[in-house]
Amino acid sequence: MQRNTLGSMITGRSMLNKVPEVTAVFWIIKVLATTVGETFADFLNVNLNLGLATTSLVMAVALAIVLVAQFRSQQYIPAVYWSAVVLISVVGTLITDNLTDNFGVPLWITAVLFAIALAGTFIAWFASEKTLSIHSIVTSRRESFYWLAVLFTFALGTAAGDLLAESLNLGYLLSLVVFAVAIALGALAHSAVGLNSVVAFWIAYILTRPLGASAGDLLSQSTQDGGLGLGTTTTSALFLGVILLLVIALSVRGSRVEAAADDASGIEVPTT
Repeated sequence: MQRNTLGSMITGRSMLNKVPEVTAVFWIIKVLATTVGETFADFLNVNLNLGLATTSLVMAVALAIVLVAQFRSQQYIPAVYWSAVVLISVVGTLITDNLTDNFGVPLWITAVLFAIALAGTFIAWFASEKTLSIHSIVTSRRESFYWLAVLFTFALGTAAGDLLAESLNLGYLLSLVVFAVAIALGALAHSAVGLNSVVAFWIAYILTRPLGASAGDLLSQSTQDGGLGLGTTTTSALFLGVILLLVIALSVRGSRVEAAADDASGIEVPTT
């Protein structure tokens, strides 16, 4: 029986976990999505001449539509979930770009503000639910905290990536190396000294955003600006294509697993 979505959002009623298992494919798509967030925002804003305000509005509406679908679903659906991640990556990038380009907020202030906002979200989430684990996203309340945290990680990652690469003049390649090393150190701390797995996950999740942004800028920006000159169109199309293939593979695999489970339980699957 389908649960009432509005009632679930108010009461925090249980549902199936809405977040995928953290596997190698999860991290691959996550990094690809963060790269697309950087390049696709630039593609719409500059290449299609939509402008920052129009691009922000269009992407915000698209994100709202997909998030409604995500919240209405009662289980993890790869196409819906990863569409939300890609769009929230773009919107997070645009929020930071609006603050720096339209309102003149320095990148270091933007980074600090989003770091505070993210910390506040985690504090409120833990105070309410007593856990920050993504393996327990089984109520709409927890899912709301989750997506708000994801949004702030993308906005923070955009600011941090641009801060290192541009304001501190490290360049895209060196910035990418810095964030990759930081992620490796977090993984080492988890495996070697027993860093809490939830803490280790969120450290990696936060750092993969500027990692992906640096990778996107490195690939798309001109050689004069320190990039490889592939352009935002090529880079966005390439990474979106890979994401699409991986999501299709996950969807097919999920369907096969569900069918196998139905067969094992003796439930007849209707055919057409």
